[in-house]
Amino acid sequence: MSEIAPKPEDQNIVARFESAMKELEELVARMESGDQPLEKALEDFERGVQLTRLCQQALDVAEQRVRILSEDNGDREQPKATTSADDDLPL
Repeated sequence: MSEIAPKPEDQNIVARFESAMKELEELVARMESGDQPLEKALEDFERGVQLTRLCQQALDVAEQRVRILSEDNGDREQPKATTSADDDLPL
């Protein structure tokens, strides 16, 4: 099995995921309290959109790495057997 090293920029995105999620949770809590002036709420919303995009990028990178590693291991997803409703009926 060959090791696939993630690109440095991918490592940076993934490393920032946890801190971005924490900051996003704090923003949501502040905004849900309703105690902010409108301007601050808009600033927090804008920052939340940025953080959400960062988190989505990190998830995309992680998904791509899992897919590559799975293919290297020959763990391609096998189709699942389906059963019809008639299979459960007694004869």
